[in-house]
Amino acid sequence: MLKQSKVPLRMCAVTREMKPKNELIRLVRTTDGSIKIDDKKRIDGRGVYISKSLEVLALAKKKKVLNRAFRCEIDDAIYNELEVIINGSGNK
Repeated sequence: MLKQSKVPLRMCAVTREMKPKNELIRLVRTTDGSIKIDDKKRIDGRGVYISKSLEVLALAKKKKVLNRAFRCEIDDAIYNELEVIINGSGNK
């Protein structure tokens, strides 16, 4: 009999829904204070997950969810980069 492996779940900072890690995008504030998109989900620092959806991204920008989560101002360049990643992943 095969043993089912557990799928790690993380909470979307915008919608507060629990989703599998592979359905979310991780952003990190590193120790030097810069914000990076963590493709491999391995960078050290304060991590925040958001869903791979343009609607969720728009809501995050409007309500400044990432600003509150990281306690700093988020550049529009990060939002633009996230939009490119979401569009490239098929907008699930």
